[in-house]
Amino acid sequence: MSRKSGGGNNGDDNNQDNLEMKGLIDALNQRDQEIKTFCENAQKEIKETGKIADDTKGALELLAKSGSEMQERLTALEQKGARRGKPEAKTKTWGHSVVETDSFKSMAEGRVGRTGRIDVKAITSAPDSAADMVVTERLPGIVAQPDRVATIRDLIMPGRTTSNAIEYVREIGFTNNAAPQVEGELKAQSDMSFELATANVRTIAHWIPATKQILDDAPQLASYIDGRLRYGLTYVEEEQLLLGDGTGQNILGLIPQATSYNTGLNKAGDTRIDAIRHAILQVRLAEYRASGIVLHPTDWERIELTKTDDNAYVFANPTAQTQPRLWGLPVVETTAMPEGQMMVGAFNMAAQIFDRETTTVEVSTEDRDNFVRNMVTVRAEERLAMCVYRPESFVVGAFPDTTAGA
Repeated sequence: MSRKSGGGNNGDDNNQDNLEMKGLIDALNQRDQEIKTFCENAQKEIKETGKIADDTKGALELLAKSGSEMQERLTALEQKGARRGKPEAKTKTWGHSVVETDSFKSMAEGRVGRTGRIDVKAITSAPDSAADMVVTERLPGIVAQPDRVATIRDLIMPGRTTSNAIEYVREIGFTNNAAPQVEGELKAQSDMSFELATANVRTIAHWIPATKQILDDAPQLASYIDGRLRYGLTYVEEEQLLLGDGTGQNILGLIPQATSYNTGLNKAGDTRIDAIRHAILQVRLAEYRASGIVLHPTDWERIELTKTDDNAYVFANPTAQTQPRLWGLPVVETTAMPEGQMMVGAFNMAAQIFDRETTTVEVSTEDRDNFVRNMVTVRAEERLAMCVYRPESFVVGAFPDTTAGA
């Protein structure tokens, strides 16, 4: 009987598969008992004759082969059932995660005056706040990292901490004197120098006022959280990760710790594209491989608009929906990066972000005069620290000539 394209036979198919799975499980259990019996016989034969009888050995091999075939079939049926019967999961934006919690619903119904603390997981797959996104079907194997890199955070190795500070030993110098040695003579000594570094956990937070009526309009509150609070935290976080000077409550960012670009690599006629390639080499000579590039949007535009003598774009295709990449590396274009400068680094190895608290959102009616004004306060905050293990693996500097083309 041919299988119809519609869904009318799904129930029959499920029943047939379930019956077959039950039969396979029973057969495998019986096979295990038989193997156990033959193994006991084999032990007796070894004890009595010093070897396993050919009949026993053949029976064990046959049982093992049949068991493998049944197990493969059972696995195939389980995977088939998972693909067909498992409902599609949905991910939610920050806003939807908040308004669907029990604590928020209690507040909206007037049972409590303030929500509890609501942890919001990072939403890397939902850039907008319009609605939930449907996760695609799970495929076998591992999918490589996507080309799109939206923020500096996406480039840096992630981590978690339960402390308020991270201490780590950082290598600041290495003199390699390894060399062929004459037998019997004193061997060459190499030198390494270290320093104890501390990265303190910092808090980034802000709040917005809203009318109490917004509690009755969950989609509007979700839009507030996604459109304002999330953007504000991400914006400041990016500036801190790049430019923070480490004073006061600021994070010590990448640029203040990075190594200066070696202008000795420049050659006459170099463009921005050439300078970035030189910086990639400088990172490589520091023993790590570069994993990303950070540019100001204006500089990235000039690179993309580079043309040949016959007025053709060098590598950009205006009609292609490609993600920013240069020299095989992802490009983060951000206004937090000073115009006319570049940064190339081994973000995935030489630095790490430690999240003490992922984004939390609180809604309160008891802030100042909120009660008499029918207002609410919505606050979002996160706590994090960043360690830079090898400053030599981050190179920052100005382009050779920011007035030229690319």
